[in-house]
Amino acid sequence: QAQLVESGGGSVQAGGSLKLSCTASGYIGSTWCMGWFRQTAGGQREGVAVLGGAGSTTYSDSVKGRFTISRDNAKNTLYLQMNSLKPEDTAMYYCAARPRASCPFPAPADYDYWGQGTQVTVSS
Repeated sequence: QAQLVESGGGSVQAGGSLKLSCTASGYIGSTWCMGWFRQTAGGQREGVAVLGGAGSTTYSDSVKGRFTISRDNAKNTLYLQMNSLKPEDTAMYYCAARPRASCPFPAPADYDYWGQGTQVTVSS
């Protein structure tokens, strides 16, 4: 059973940067699809970025050019580098994984494993 734990969230001013980490324990295949999703209070969970088993990436239009997803299989860790943050990026950020190389996006229902989330707050 895979377990995911996010870290790195916090409060930052607009224009600042944060780097989120998602550390996996249990079995996570090196070719599994992994990704980041976010959810605001009262809102739906939306896809931010996903990384497929072959290394392909997909980003939402709202973060393209500002966020970068990456993975270190040796450390069982997924990252999300967030630059030029905006107040509208404020949300709870979740790490997710699915035991397949393909990455449906944005389709949170297709992901089997989830972390507890880490809060990101961007002030203007």
